[in-house]
Amino acid sequence: MDILSVIIIIAGLCLFETICSIDNAIINAEVLSTMSQWARRWFLLWGLLFAVFIIRGVLPWLIVWMSTPALGPIGALTATFSSDPAVIAAIEESAPILLMGGGTFLLFLFLHWIFLEEKHYGLRGECFIASKGVWFFAIVSILLALLVWFSLQINPMMAFAAVMGSTAFFIVHGFRQNAEEQERKMLGGTMSDWSKIFYLEVIDATFSIDGVLGAFAFTLSVPLIILGNGLGAVVVRQITISNVDRIKRYLFLKNGAMYSILFLGCIMVLDGFGYHIPAWLSPLVTFGVVGFFYMKSVRALPAEEPV
Repeated sequence: MDILSVIIIIAGLCLFETICSIDNAIINAEVLSTMSQWARRWFLLWGLLFAVFIIRGVLPWLIVWMSTPALGPIGALTATFSSDPAVIAAIEESAPILLMGGGTFLLFLFLHWIFLEEKHYGLRGECFIASKGVWFFAIVSILLALLVWFSLQINPMMAFAAVMGSTAFFIVHGFRQNAEEQERKMLGGTMSDWSKIFYLEVIDATFSIDGVLGAFAFTLSVPLIILGNGLGAVVVRQITISNVDRIKRYLFLKNGAMYSILFLGCIMVLDGFGYHIPAWLSPLVTFGVVGFFYMKSVRALPAEEPV
């Protein structure tokens, strides 16, 4: 992998992590405004270290290790830099399993957003789809059945990965629903600062899963994922403490994040089924989609509003 490819991948990962975590930054900022100064400082310092080194550091390494247990814990971290033919073969054999699970999770995430979540409508047809929210469960059930059926023709473990991806989605969704309820309590001032810090960390962990799983559409290199997602986490913390009100005015950034998730999910599933996807496509799609919705957000700002 040449240096230009590495830079493009890291930049794409950083942008994807940042845009996927905008909601997280807004929640953090709103809850932090109700906390004492010492609690804010504690969360912004130690919470950042936890977010970067524990969540976004351990999770991708753990996913690779679980999908390729023969590599062992150290091998899972260093495998992408190894020239050992046996290690390369192990990664290539397990990659479709990892990609299928991650791709299924991302597709479910997008479908839940387009059918059921509140949003600013950025494209024609979104309002119509949102009015048919009852179809979400039918659509994802049919999609899962198709993914499992076609995966069974190739590798039963890919079918199991698709089921695990859907399972992970509903588990994470459940935690997020609980986090939303806890957020209302935190904003109401009925919880201690330590309880708020704990729940902010839980919320951060659930939001980080999207970015970590989506990162495998960019690369299977754990060190690059840690670096790119870690930089994105730092940007999110900066947004939290300085620019969150300004970010809220860009109405369609969340749309850009979700359509990026749709395209990355499709790329992962197609790659899992053996279709060759160029390494540059995921960063290019991410920059293109996010750029499109950013410009749409700028055009939607009031005339007197600075960009």
